[in-house]
Amino acid sequence: MTAPSTTSTTSPASNHVALAFTLLRVVVGIIFVMHGSQKVFTFGHAGVTDGFTHMGIPLPSVAAFVVMWVEFLGGIAVILGLFTRPVAVLLMCDMIGAIVFVHAQNGFFLPTGYEFALLLGTSALALALGGGGTLSADGMIAGRNNTE
Repeated sequence: MTAPSTTSTTSPASNHVALAFTLLRVVVGIIFVMHGSQKVFTFGHAGVTDGFTHMGIPLPSVAAFVVMWVEFLGGIAVILGLFTRPVAVLLMCDMIGAIVFVHAQNGFFLPTGYEFALLLGTSALALALGGGGTLSADGMIAGRNNTE
């Protein structure tokens, strides 16, 4: 039996954590990019504003602009793991707004309830707390800074 290598800085457990955060980031990011791209490219600002107006969302024009771009650009950033923590906080706030202003009144279950928004918001919170992981742009930047 050989002794474990002392030159390795990662354990199998930390490799699993890195993979887990990568999977979470990519899947959550894809979901937000898809929803954001639908708002940006299909509905447009006017369509999202109209929808938000009918849902009773305060400042619908401003909210539409913010939500469209937080979901679309934020989703891309999360996939890349770039500025993961602050972007994840914005995405979590987006989902809190979706729950409070739209889905809570419809109960828990889909198709109109808040369960999916709760899952996305909690996933965003996990990314805000844990960061993008070592397999992210943030991780690469941090690693580069640690070697200087």
